[in-house]
Amino acid sequence: MTITHLDDDTLAGLGLTTEEIVEAIEDTVRGIAAGTLSAAPKTAVTATDGRYMMATLAASDDAGVIAVKAVQVNDRNKASGLPAINGAIMLLDSETGALVATMGSNWITGVRTAGLSATAARRLADPNSRTLGLIGAGVQGESHLRAFKDLYPLEHVRIYSRSQPGIDKLAAIARDLGLSAERASAKDTISGADIVVSSVTLDHSIAPFLDARWLKPGGFAAITDLGIPWEPEGQKTFGRLYVDDLAQEKTMPKPLAPAELIDGDLIDLVTKGAEPADGPSAFVFRGISAGDLAVAALAWKRAKG
Repeated sequence: MTITHLDDDTLAGLGLTTEEIVEAIEDTVRGIAAGTLSAAPKTAVTATDGRYMMATLAASDDAGVIAVKAVQVNDRNKASGLPAINGAIMLLDSETGALVATMGSNWITGVRTAGLSATAARRLADPNSRTLGLIGAGVQGESHLRAFKDLYPLEHVRIYSRSQPGIDKLAAIARDLGLSAERASAKDTISGADIVVSSVTLDHSIAPFLDARWLKPGGFAAITDLGIPWEPEGQKTFGRLYVDDLAQEKTMPKPLAPAELIDGDLIDLVTKGAEPADGPSAFVFRGISAGDLAVAALAWKRAKG
């Protein structure tokens, strides 16, 4: 049997759209709810030097594949000219278990994460959102900028990051997409924004510097960084707060939010929707194995023609 390898450049060149990615994620979430798709909780370990390692596993007979992903996050990679996040995905035939493909994980992780945010945003964000606030100017900042530009009538982007080159790159991308862009303080990036995305480095030693009380009442925050930079007290401000997987949360040593503040997970959002909130809304998430399977299976199908 021929085993296909799809590297990140090849995956990026397949032409998958944000709409296709979000629809694939929604389909996998519905599959979990219906019991036709199996998804294990993410496993993660942190090395003593701060390296963060994670793995996901999901299987779908409808898609015909099992997806296994292993990734490491190491901010020190940047000093060597490497991405901070590296890893790989294996696709196995769901009937036989035979390996059918390997894939780079970086592109899929980027668009999958933005796709998860967008899936929640469809239920929680203002459909007429015009201003996007980005906390963090790395891969996730870019993937979310591109995804939300595809889905919302954005006009302006505010960016906060410790990396001036990262800010410059994101601002240039925003302008190429027809948006105005500016560097702002953390507070000014959030205040008045319709949609906020926080994607700082996964480092629990970072002192919280974001406050949900800065968000506008109808604002939406996609929090991809385990909530690390957010003041815990401010979480009480959220009128609606969802995580990606309540079952997964029960296995994690550090909760994303106090249980009494959580309204549900992605299955609830996709299958039931969300009631209007008095305050801002948030989706705080780690990433789920079903998301990796959704995008990997979609890419595999497209690559096969």
